[in-house]
Amino acid sequence: MRTSDEVADALADGRPVVALESTIISHGLPQPRNLQVALELEEIVRQAGAVPATIAVLDGVPRIGLDKGGLDRIATEPGLRKLGFRDLAPASALGLSGATTVSATSFLAARAGVRVFATGGLGGVHRGWTTVQDESADLDTLSRTRITVVCAGVKSILDVPATLQRLETRQVTVVGYRTDHFPGFYLHTSGEPVDWRIETPREAAGIMRAQDALGGPETALIVANPVPVTEQLDPALHDRVLAEALQAAEDQGVTGQAITPFLLEYLVNGTGGASLEANLAAVRGNTRLAAEIAASWVQEK
Repeated sequence: MRTSDEVADALADGRPVVALESTIISHGLPQPRNLQVALELEEIVRQAGAVPATIAVLDGVPRIGLDKGGLDRIATEPGLRKLGFRDLAPASALGLSGATTVSATSFLAARAGVRVFATGGLGGVHRGWTTVQDESADLDTLSRTRITVVCAGVKSILDVPATLQRLETRQVTVVGYRTDHFPGFYLHTSGEPVDWRIETPREAAGIMRAQDALGGPETALIVANPVPVTEQLDPALHDRVLAEALQAAEDQGVTGQAITPFLLEYLVNGTGGASLEANLAAVRGNTRLAAEIAASWVQEK
């Protein structure tokens, strides 16, 4: 594992650092906008007084923090793998490059000593779980990784109530940031309640300190930060297009790892790009809040 000089210096000096995933760059956005967004998110972290650590694997080496050349590779290199935690060892052994998902990013960030991670939406329990038992590896990794993840809930294509139940079973703490309801990724709310609400980044940092003081399983803290109502996807449009997407996936026999990208792409096309803009609005807000939490965390350690 290789940590960039900037990130290593910040960690050594006790300055705030925010981890950022790389799959949104390689697989989530079209070129050249993907590189523009990657640079924008890093700038949001810097403006909030923290150091960005975009994480990826290049030539078999996990990288904690990318320079411009590394970001360019993730944004433009063809054939990049999408790497979850289980894929890190093969990619390293075979000298391959890939972008990291939530599970891989969380693991690598925690290994490097980065405590706060910003992303869009988590993976979770898929619809129809009782039949196919399809569940994102994100949940398992977060149940045994001490990291704080700022997100806009889980992707709305998933079974949100089942995902929240699974997080409870795995003892992953979920708090709503200035909300009593779990966000709906593209939507301000999923309609599902959360048990805990916080109002400030300082309160999030306080929960992180309490986790460490109490000990116990090395579980994550999820800070669920909703996209603003003014920037959410129109709920009626979301529900209509998602229903169409689910039916199209069933008709075409799309299953397994292919289902998530299929549904997300269908939503982008079916909403005329509005779902993508709502996603980016959520990611920007999560990145800003993550930097504020990281700053509070290092100030009060």
